[in-house]
Amino acid sequence: MIVGGSPGIQGAALLAARAALFSGAGRVHIGFMSDFAGCDLHHPELMCRLAQQSDFHNACVVIGPGLGRDDSARHFVHLALSQSSKLVLDADALNLMAQDSASQAACRNRSLQGWQTIITPHPLEAARLLACSTEEIQDNRVQAARALASKLHTVALLKGAGSIIATPELTCLINSSGNAGLATAGTGDVLAGLCGALLAQRTAIQAASLACYLHGAAADDLVAHGVGPIGISASEFIPAIRTRLNALNSLAH
Repeated sequence: MIVGGSPGIQGAALLAARAALFSGAGRVHIGFMSDFAGCDLHHPELMCRLAQQSDFHNACVVIGPGLGRDDSARHFVHLALSQSSKLVLDADALNLMAQDSASQAACRNRSLQGWQTIITPHPLEAARLLACSTEEIQDNRVQAARALASKLHTVALLKGAGSIIATPELTCLINSSGNAGLATAGTGDVLAGLCGALLAQRTAIQAASLACYLHGAAADDLVAHGVGPIGISASEFIPAIRTRLNALNSLAH
């Protein structure tokens, strides 16, 4: 389930949901923060409703794409933290958590229940969560990713050139796939949806590391086929991710 899509930024939730659909999630719901037309005409398989009509208990939840930062958004972040056993926190969900020590404590407590959590900050969001500057994050990205994972008891995926995945046990992986085409609006939403689809099927560290690789590999595949890196849109990554995921699955079998 994708939770987000406030007025004017509903496309963020749609990108995340479409990425989840194309990445093996058999059923994808979107819980919009405001009224939606009722159907994604490009992908009518997606089930659209209001966030307040959504059940957080029985879903792998991705919260943050286009969420906004008002009191309603804060309420849904708390619901997701307290009710969903598999959770990806992205974008405004992270910005809200950076301002709220209670939600940070709730995030840490999830590990005591054996619940799986992934956070996907870019450097500015990471700086807000660690109460430091973006420059400090970028000066030692490995240390920053480990600090995030340790502070929040989550798998932390610190985005950027050479994205870093860290666990609370301080295991650290550095992703080598990807190119400059990823530096365009909406690619973070695609990554969040991909993380959610994979988290529904795997552990948090497996989901985050595979999602990060596939996201970058899709960008590399597009460039190899003459698409970009200039002018690639986030939507174009989604079918490329599916192609690469199926290729990996064929090799595994």
